[in-house]
Amino acid sequence: MTHPSNERAAGGRNRPAEGRDRRGIEVLGRTSTGPLAGVVIADFSRVLAGPYATMLLADMGATVIKVEGPDGDDTRTYMPPVRDGAATFFLAVNRNKHSIALDLKDPEDLDVARSLVRSADVMIENFKPGNMARLGLDYAAAAELKPDIIYASITGFGTGAGAHIPGYDLLVQAASGMMSLTGDHDTQPYRAGIALFDVITGLHAAIGILGALHHKDQTGEGQLVELNLLTSALSGMVNQSAAYVIGGVVPTRMGNEHPSMYPYAPMQTSDGMIIIATGNDAQFVRLCGALAIPEVARDPKFAKTLKRNAHRDELRDILHARLATQSAAQWFRELSAAGLPCAPIQDVRGGVDFAEQLGLQPVVLAGAGTRKIPTVRHPVEYSRTPVDYALAPPELNESAELVRTWLSRQTALAHA
Repeated sequence: MTHPSNERAAGGRNRPAEGRDRRGIEVLGRTSTGPLAGVVIADFSRVLAGPYATMLLADMGATVIKVEGPDGDDTRTYMPPVRDGAATFFLAVNRNKHSIALDLKDPEDLDVARSLVRSADVMIENFKPGNMARLGLDYAAAAELKPDIIYASITGFGTGAGAHIPGYDLLVQAASGMMSLTGDHDTQPYRAGIALFDVITGLHAAIGILGALHHKDQTGEGQLVELNLLTSALSGMVNQSAAYVIGGVVPTRMGNEHPSMYPYAPMQTSDGMIIIATGNDAQFVRLCGALAIPEVARDPKFAKTLKRNAHRDELRDILHARLATQSAAQWFRELSAAGLPCAPIQDVRGGVDFAEQLGLQPVVLAGAGTRKIPTVRHPVEYSRTPVDYALAPPELNESAELVRTWLSRQTALAHA
């Protein structure tokens, strides 16, 4: 893996020695000891899938230079909600990045973009297919500028017959079949409450880039890493897409219930709902014991998963009758104490508060000095190379001078 720093020539290879200086690697004023410290990413992506991927990589120490158009990333305008006049959508996926505004139709700004590619280990973009080629920034052109570049390209529906379809998450939720699975059987299809496949594609992009970085470390070779939202959606739908691909079964909407397990759904108590997730026969026996109805677990109609699925309507009535004798909070305490999978149904505030109660510290401050923004914690913890939150989400063009100076130095070192 390449570790360019302010003192190294762009493109110089350095083995990631086991004895890395624990003081960290410094690039563009940020010193990191994270697992990707020293990796430079030219981020031409916008909105969600690409920015989410690059934020995860930036948390791990990569130097991410976010290239925005003159008006900035579209999500800067996705309001409300806002914090201090900034869209929380943008703030959610852009910490630990440097921002430079470039008009890629302007020859001088395009030269800056090309200099950035020459100095980067990774480039990522999610423009409409064909746009980067017209700008001279597609993979072939980038590889001419930097032969070992890792070039990640995200589209909505691929670069072939689906290239003309805009890459909006909602379109993918519809086209993939996911909306046909969301909602009750007798209601219209529903979208997920988040841009689910943008997030999944962002995760896949981060995985793809890490795989390519490992290959580059072993061989010195860069490569093109291509992703599209539809393929990521079908992969992310796991057992539901496999039901058709492997079993020839077209799954349908079942509300909050699971097609293969029961009880695995919200259950009614005396004052509200509680989630009970029974994943196997042994857990069902324990559940019936905790509910003081052990005879139900011995009934041949319910003793095995396949039978419970076949008789779920009858079983639901039995469970609801017992659960109606206490509140959701009381059942949550009792079933949790018995080691049974269950959870309260909460709003987002309740979810964050619950994580706090469990000591998971879900909220971290990104930035330093007087500008610190509360953000959601990176999901991975490393025992030797911890992530950090050194940079708050940037103002538009905030790092322009810093980046241009660094690029000039990298160019001078490359020609020294």
